[in-house]
Amino acid sequence: MIVTNMEEVPGKTVVQHLGIVQGSTVQAKNVFRDIGASLKNLIGGELKSYTNLMNEARQGAIDRMKQEAVAIGANAILNVRFSTSTITQGAAEMLAYGTAVIVEENSDG
Repeated sequence: MIVTNMEEVPGKTVVQHLGIVQGSTVQAKNVFRDIGASLKNLIGGELKSYTNLMNEARQGAIDRMKQEAVAIGANAILNVRFSTSTITQGAAEMLAYGTAVIVEENSDG
């Protein structure tokens, strides 16, 4: 499955648009991450536990989006975007969405 934020794939032609696909996951903070983040906020620097949490959420959303695309027969997802939103205090949704398509190799003539 090709997943890209581009509108096309070099060397390939879109032969069918299948529509928008999406995947999301909701992640909640936990007390141990909060304690570490609070300490890090005092001295500055990257909040690695939250970075890891968001990376896991992003990958989960991508995986679910890909599953939806496969289910409708796509072999690529173009123009992929991400969005986050707060669901409740301490929990956020990560959404991945894009256009499911079928692509084929460009013909030589």
